[in-house]
Amino acid sequence: METDDELLVRSAGEARAFEPLVGRHATALHGYFARRAPGAADDLLAEAWLQAFTARGTYDPARGTARAWLFGVARNVLAAHWRGEARQRREVRADEPSSDPWYAVDRRLDAAAVAPLIRETMAELPHVERELMLLVAWEQLSPTEAAAVVGIPAGTARSRLHRARARLRAALAPSGTLPLTGDLT
Repeated sequence: METDDELLVRSAGEARAFEPLVGRHATALHGYFARRAPGAADDLLAEAWLQAFTARGTYDPARGTARAWLFGVARNVLAAHWRGEARQRREVRADEPSSDPWYAVDRRLDAAAVAPLIRETMAELPHVERELMLLVAWEQLSPTEAAAVVGIPAGTARSRLHRARARLRAALAPSGTLPLTGDLT
C-alpha cells in the first residue's frame, strides 16, 4: 500500500493516484471545516479538494507530509472564506464590527463549565499558537505537521505549543478544573 506522500507525488503525473487521498483524508478535513465554519463545511471541503488537485504538482515531500500539505491547503481555503465573509459584512453594514471566527469554535466545546475561561485564554494566545493548538488537539496532526501547515519551523512550533499549553494549564488550574500536571493536547 502506497503512503500518502507517494500517492501525492505520483498524482502529479497520474491524476487517478489522487483518489485514495480523498478517501483517506476527507473525514478529517471535513471535521476541520465543520469546527471552524459549520454552515459552509461541505462547500469548503469541495473547494479544498479542487485546489489540492489543481496544485498537486507543487507538493514537495521534503517540506512536510502529504497530510500537512492538505491541511495547509484547507487552511488557505478557510482563510479565503473568512476574508470573503468579512468583505460581505462590510458591504452590508460598513459600521458593523467584524466578529471573531474562533467564537464559533469555542461555542462547540463540550465542557460548558470551563468554556468561558478556555475561550478567554485561547483568545489571548497569538494567532499562530492558537492555530497550532487546534491543529494538534482537534485535527490530530503532529507538531511537525502543524508547523508545516502554518509555515514555521518544527522546533518553533514545539516551543510555541509548549507556551500555549502552559498558559491554558495555568488558566485552568486555579479554578480546579485541571491539575497542574499532565499533558494538555
